[in-house]
Amino acid sequence: MGRRIHADQEIEWVDDALPELPVLSARRRRFDLILLTAVWMHLDERQRASAMARLVGLLDPAGRVILSLRHGPVPAGRRMFPVSARETTDLAARCGLDAVHVAEREDPHGRPGVAWTSLGFQRAAGDTGMAATRAAWTPVDER
Repeated sequence: MGRRIHADQEIEWVDDALPELPVLSARRRRFDLILLTAVWMHLDERQRASAMARLVGLLDPAGRVILSLRHGPVPAGRRMFPVSARETTDLAARCGLDAVHVAEREDPHGRPGVAWTSLGFQRAAGDTGMAATRAAWTPVDER
């Protein structure tokens, strides 16, 4: 659908998947913005830790990550996990990102019990990208 809607735009569409993003990682490109809309809650806790480290590794030094979290009942047949803004912000910090935006809103579709959190992160001052490497390999009992 995105390709059809934006057919007149110069967009490079990449078929890849979290948490490892093997295609993008192999290209060794860096991005100034990474946007994840309604994706993060489909990853379990371990996948989120791996994915956050991978995302940070794909950022330019001044890059930002913006993501949304869905909260509320899980629709039948969907794979979703509860994830809070606090958990995500703490994970981002361990990977060398500072939170620069946190906002909550009701569900734009009016679904009962569903709400959204939008989060924005940028590299912490002085971070060279090594925090993501450390976070990816730090055993849980050492945090």
